[in-house]
Amino acid sequence: MLRRVRTSLRSKLVAAHLLVVAVGVVTLLVAMELTAPRLFNQLMVEVTGPKMRAMGHVMTEQAAVAMRDLTAQAFREAVTTSLAWAAGTAALTAIIVGVFLSGRIARPVLDMALASRRIAAGRYAERVAAEDADELGQLAASFNEMADALESAERRRRELIGNVAHELRTPIANLQGYVEGLADGVVQPSEETWAFLLGEAGRLRRLVEDLQELSRAESRQMSINPKPVAPDRLVILTLERLSPAFAEKGLTLTTVMGSRLPKVLADEDRAVQVLGNLLSNALRYTPADGRVEVSVEHPNGEVIFRVRDTGIGVAPEHLPHLFERFYRTDRARSRAAGGSGIGLTIAKALVEAMGGRIWAESPGPGQGSTFSFTLPIAR
Repeated sequence: MLRRVRTSLRSKLVAAHLLVVAVGVVTLLVAMELTAPRLFNQLMVEVTGPKMRAMGHVMTEQAAVAMRDLTAQAFREAVTTSLAWAAGTAALTAIIVGVFLSGRIARPVLDMALASRRIAAGRYAERVAAEDADELGQLAASFNEMADALESAERRRRELIGNVAHELRTPIANLQGYVEGLADGVVQPSEETWAFLLGEAGRLRRLVEDLQELSRAESRQMSINPKPVAPDRLVILTLERLSPAFAEKGLTLTTVMGSRLPKVLADEDRAVQVLGNLLSNALRYTPADGRVEVSVEHPNGEVIFRVRDTGIGVAPEHLPHLFERFYRTDRARSRAAGGSGIGLTIAKALVEAMGGRIWAESPGPGQGSTFSFTLPIAR
């Protein structure tokens, strides 16, 4: 306990105040000892010499010396005594003020230390008061921001575990049910049965692959090899893969390419993957006979890729969360369509890894949506 008190911030601040007072007192005493006697002797010489003779008083040299010595001794004693009382009073005042001020300074730090221990123990709702606008207030505000980030990360971690468990539970339950039915003879082997089992196995495989892709993307472990590439090439490669699916669903797929588009600095495969994720998202949530448009623009010194659809749209409160892992605006509809819920998260990680940004816009439910992302221009 004694060691803790000695090394505490409050004791250090009090010691610093006392050290300042001590240094000031010592400096004052040394300066007085060096200058005061000499100045006093000069003054006494003038008083007992020319000035007294000018006033008509005559004093022998021996009497004048004795008078100066006695007066100097009395001066030193008076000054030393007064300085001792002043130093004692100053030290006592410094201790009181130092304890008070150090307490005000150390209390927020102690509160943050206690709150950090609680957060380390899993109580992520802990916060500290950020009342002042000084450095300690800024430190408290930064501490609260860190606590908010940790609480949000912990919440997303729990949601991720729950969502992954839910996504795995359904296909595993289907597989188990059909396998048990086949084993008991309740379900007869047929092409439809094998196709269903193969589809559920493929759903599990895609989910695992998406999770691995997401883990690599968020940890910046994905290989990104940016090279200059023409934006229209990225669009053509993506449409070659997805056009049959749009035609099969009866959707109208159009492209609008800006004039004199510069090349972008991007990983071709990853950029096609991002654009493919956005088009697959539009394909999934746009009803039959709807329209999907892919456009590339070059305003204000950047290249913007946009995917507009006439699908189900997104409510304003959902827009900021669309790129979060497993976030769903309509859980039942998303699962029926077969989405894993992390395609947009992967797209966001890939775009940011290539130096771009991605966002979503929508007038509201039933009014379609627009997903846009940028890629840096190749210089």
